[in-house]
Amino acid sequence: MKATLKQVIPPFIYDALKSSSKYGWFGNYLSWDEAKKNCSGYDSELILDRVKKAVLSVHNDEACFERDGILFYEEEYNWQLFSFLMLVAAQNDGRIHITDFGGSLGSSYYQHKKILSFLKELKWGIIEQAKFIEFGQKELQSNSLKFYKSIPDCLQDQSPQLLVFSSVLQYLEKPFELIDTILQFEYQYIFIDRTAFVRDVNHLITIQKVHPEIYDASYPAWFFNEDAFLSPFLTKYELVASFRNDDYCNKKDSYFKGFFLSKK
Repeated sequence: MKATLKQVIPPFIYDALKSSSKYGWFGNYLSWDEAKKNCSGYDSELILDRVKKAVLSVHNDEACFERDGILFYEEEYNWQLFSFLMLVAAQNDGRIHITDFGGSLGSSYYQHKKILSFLKELKWGIIEQAKFIEFGQKELQSNSLKFYKSIPDCLQDQSPQLLVFSSVLQYLEKPFELIDTILQFEYQYIFIDRTAFVRDVNHLITIQKVHPEIYDASYPAWFFNEDAFLSPFLTKYELVASFRNDDYCNKKDSYFKGFFLSKK
């Protein structure tokens, strides 16, 4: 549920903040632990409470969708994600089962719920931290939206064709351990979005300082070498498409990108 400025705040605020040198990604650290020691951290309870309040507004049709606790009152779709959801639906008789890893309290589900209402069946499973799961199961869960503590829990209850990672992998201490694990589950498709890369032969560990308009926090974040990032996926998957994201980043020689992969 980590945020980038353009994704979560109104354009006029984003443009004003873009010139600021205080917020963004900084440093080049030798290890995750070293970066973490130089972070202020964040108030997870405060962030969770903010997201809870926002998602309940969306759930009660008071807003179209939320992202990281910020409400949006006009429809806005991720057209790359939607396009590949349609591909999956076309191959599965209008039925889509999704595992959304790190999907907060259903941000992408609520954002696209209306435009996906014509499907014969939509099952959207969220994998998140325990406190998010507890709230989601109690207040938001439905036949279409469910919350799970782990991928195995999700697979016991559903038969998802698609695994989604949206702005998630760069915020994990050991992303390649997770990638090795998820490759064992053999999803038919994997959609990766808003992932940070650097034009360097080595991965980069930085500190992201978040603007208080989103929430007051700083935490470690990876920038991956693209070829090395994709390498484990390509042992079992074919790269169907790749696309650039327009997320702003102050880090030199960096960019955000997404991919759609299909099992070989």
